Amino acid sequence: MTPTPHTATTPHTATTTAADTTATTTPAVARLRTAFATGRTRPLAWRKAQLRSLRDLLTTHRADFAAALHTDLGKNATEAHVTETGFVVNEIDHTLRHLRRWLRPRRVPVPVSLAPARARTVREPLGTVLIISPWNYPVMLALAPLVGALAAGNCAVIKPSELAPATSALLADLLPRALDPEAVAVVEGGVPETTDLLEQPFDHIFYTGNGTVGRIVMAAAARRLTPVTLELGGKSPVVVEPGADLRAAARRIVWGKFMNAGQSCTAPDYVLAIGDTAPALERHLTTAIQEMYGPDPAASADYGRIVNDRHFDRLLTLLDGAEHGAGHGGEQGTGGTRLVTGGAHDRTTRYLAPTVLADVDPDAPVMREEIFGPLLPIVRVPDLDAAIAFITARDKPLALYGFTASRQAKQRLAAETSSGALAFGIPNAHLTVPGLPFGGVGESGLGRYHGAHSIDTFSHTKAVLDKPLLLDPLRAVYPPYTPAKSRLLRRFL
Repeated sequence: MTPTPHTATTPHTATTTAADTTATTTPAVARLRTAFATGRTRPLAWRKAQLRSLRDLLTTHRADFAAALHTDLGKNATEAHVTETGFVVNEIDHTLRHLRRWLRPRRVPVPVSLAPARARTVREPLGTVLIISPWNYPVMLALAPLVGALAAGNCAVIKPSELAPATSALLADLLPRALDPEAVAVVEGGVPETTDLLEQPFDHIFYTGNGTVGRIVMAAAARRLTPVTLELGGKSPVVVEPGADLRAAARRIVWGKFMNAGQSCTAPDYVLAIGDTAPALERHLTTAIQEMYGPDPAASADYGRIVNDRHFDRLLTLLDGAEHGAGHGGEQGTGGTRLVTGGAHDRTTRYLAPTVLADVDPDAPVMREEIFGPLLPIVRVPDLDAAIAFITARDKPLALYGFTASRQAKQRLAAETSSGALAFGIPNAHLTVPGLPFGGVGESGLGRYHGAHSIDTFSHTKAVLDKPLLLDPLRAVYPPYTPAKSRLLRRFL
């Protein structure tokens, strides 16, 4: 289950909002619902215009977003472009290129018994949707769902995370100026605002965060039978088999794990090192960290910081628990865990070094919850059977990563495990493939989006049947049911 760091804003389980909060959220939702009822968001031209305006905003204000993300998370500007603004621009470009085709009605065959007739499915927007986004990728995880909502012809309320205040303020300032203010609103704030929003009438709620809050969101949605998308998280494992290129694997694991200081829902959470791969993998991981972040990652402009003191303290507790009895510099401790590299930290700057832990007990605290930070435990397992058993005994993860040269191992991981995504040879990158759905399964989420899958999420697919009145072969099924009719119906229906 995803811990509190991946939460956007934790609402109360009951309505405790102040009058001024209600006065802020209720009119905003009502304004959008009124606008949707006029039909202004339905034309394809409106949808494309909104997407182009959003694209222009992201490219024109790229430096402003980079500055806000550096303030909130210490993100490097290039990383901010790759994982946040540039990611959303690519999503917009892909959507604009294919939107007309995605929205076309689709013909469906009609049974002979109903001929002549025509059947088709048509997509219609849901209405007004709520997007609750988290702090770890506060631009991408607010705006990528918005791309789908607008492309599908909806109005949308964006609730950014108050834990990324600079980015939240920038979104609140820029979005109403770039997009149709009658169709898009940004509501800033914390618990009261989120709680009050969950009391408002929405046609879909899209939440990215943790499972605990996801249950609160789902319970609130159930009161109005509102459909939900829950993008959660989990402990995404990495399976490393003998025969894999360990040097290349280590580089990619380090890249996927330590970007954004490990605060990514799809980051590798722990490594299952099969057979005798662990010692060499540990060396290569240490080398890869030094190659990417230098001998002192605290001085690297490319390495981020933990979002706030509460999450820093939580990670330090996990580290301290893992290090209990652990030796340093590769020495074996009394508790079995070894600190391979990292461990340095500074609470004043919320710096926690990229850290690798070896010989970790499967029941250690660091293995009980999603880490969501720059700690990478390595657990040794004897073979692929043990690795698969380890994974399947736990909650289904958001992603599973395999590093293996064996086609059979890939087939077994695909057939014998369940996860939101399965990727071989690289972590995180499946998010960048426009045709792949992004979403979890079980504890890691409900629903999917990106590309055409976002249109599925934010649309209702309506069945349409058109049968002319001139010819009426259905008279054969009208009462009264004579013996001849009964024989005919039993034969053909």
